[in-house]
Amino acid sequence: MPLTFRKSFRILPGVRLNINRKSWSITTGGKHGPRRTRSSTGRRTTSWNLPGPFGWRKTRTTRRG
Repeated sequence: MPLTFRKSFRILPGVRLNINRKSWSITTGGKHGPRRTRSSTGRRTTSWNLPGPFGWRKTRTTRRG
């Protein structure tokens, strides 16, 4: 079984710093609106939880060069 590492820190109300083995990301919002995440690898994700089992997610990856 492979070992994984993931840690999340709350920096300010509504702002989280997420760290894993290969990258880090900042997440903002999410309580009563969209959640936006930006990763050190260039990935940007916007997600929104809707009532019931529904949700919406859009991910865009940009090349880092």
